Amino acid sequence: MKRILVLGMALMLSAATFAQKNITQFMGIPIDGTKSAMIQKLKAKGFKYNATDDVLSGQFNGRNVLLRVVTNNNKVYRIIVSDEVGTTEGEIKIRFNTLCNQFDNNRKYIGFYHFEISSDEDVSYGISVLNKRYEADFYQISDKEKDTTGFFQWFSENLLDVYTSFYNRLPDNLKHKDLSSEEQDSLIEILESELLMNFFLQKISHKSVWFMISESYGYYYINIFYDNVLNMANGEDL
Repeated sequence: MKRILVLGMALMLSAATFAQKNITQFMGIPIDGTKSAMIQKLKAKGFKYNATDDVLSGQFNGRNVLLRVVTNNNKVYRIIVSDEVGTTEGEIKIRFNTLCNQFDNNRKYIGFYHFEISSDEDVSYGISVLNKRYEADFYQISDKEKDTTGFFQWFSENLLDVYTSFYNRLPDNLKHKDLSSEEQDSLIEILESELLMNFFLQKISHKSVWFMISESYGYYYINIFYDNVLNMANGEDL
């Protein structure tokens, strides 16, 4: 009996440890805990803390940046990484596209929504007049989360919802015609890709990492957001 209790406690501790690690990380630091503890961990990484402005400064991905730690109910849920020095419109388009490629080529991330900014895009007009957001969204994913074990159970449980959603988004000309075998194969490939993406998103949707362009007095900045969605406000105070 004692051995069973000890084994049970060990399993619970292992589960708790995995849950703690299975959240968004910034430079290997889980985005969780108190703000003061997070600041100490970031200082240990070489960042310097300015208590007056409540901001940390240092180097990240080859650039001088400012870090801000954001909390909800005394729990850290976001790290914001901002360029310390702004740049020109032409340079920010190159930086945005380069950053998208870096995330795409990093096995720790799955892309959810991003696009390439063309060289002739008027970013200034897009932001100031069209209120356009130049944003790219990714999710952190671990090797364990890449495991597709359990996919078929998830597939059987969600097939109707996924199929209905997929069918409703089809153009009307495809809903009411007999499809050729090539068209059917193409749609099946799209549906399979969507199913796998939805399966992974269910496992990693709380580990969001996204970035966007901001503008201030004619200078442009990249802001990267590392979010632990589990610690965000979810209407509990309403």
